[in-house]
Amino acid sequence: MADIVQLSGPDLAAMLCSRVCHDLISPVGAIGNGLEVLSDPDQAEMADFAQELINNSAKQARAKLEFARLAFGASSTQGTEIDTRDAEKVALGYMDGEKADIEWNIDPVLLPKNKVKLLLNMVLLAAGAVPRGGNIVVSLDDAAPEDQGFKIRATGPKTFIPRGNVALLNGVPEDGRVDAQVIQPFYTGLLARESGLKIRLELVDEAVEFDAYAAK
Repeated sequence: MADIVQLSGPDLAAMLCSRVCHDLISPVGAIGNGLEVLSDPDQAEMADFAQELINNSAKQARAKLEFARLAFGASSTQGTEIDTRDAEKVALGYMDGEKADIEWNIDPVLLPKNKVKLLLNMVLLAAGAVPRGGNIVVSLDDAAPEDQGFKIRATGPKTFIPRGNVALLNGVPEDGRVDAQVIQPFYTGLLARESGLKIRLELVDEAVEFDAYAAK
């Protein structure tokens, strides 16, 4: 078996920053376009459309930032726990701007910070597996609290698992390299290992099954 790729702290931080910037470019750019229209007297007839564009894009940008703060950021001091209600709030806000719907079946509970980050990153990957929309169901598994893991099932038209994602989750990219374009699945696998969990990502009867479970 190939050795797990190790990234330096600065490289990991830089790639995650690129991932966040990628998510924000579209809504922030749309806000700028809307403001340009509002400032142009020759496009007065487009003012209502521009204002709606600004409002929707600002809402989307805020949702993405709140999600990124919890999924990628420090959030709080190391070793603390996070309420799953906070994770639910940012996940629902993020998915409101995506094509797929999300069904959150996790009751309020405190979980270690890295486990919450893992869960949110799993939601991101599940959303990418249903690019034409569908349904994402999120739940805890049946393990004891200290071994608690997650189960995500994504269904919809044209479900797929991007090539290389399974290898990246396992920390062994197919070409042996990690860059900003593939950092998110690699980071998800890193969070799982830090949490003492293994990852299973499979396409079963056109449904994407994504589990994080206690390593035995």
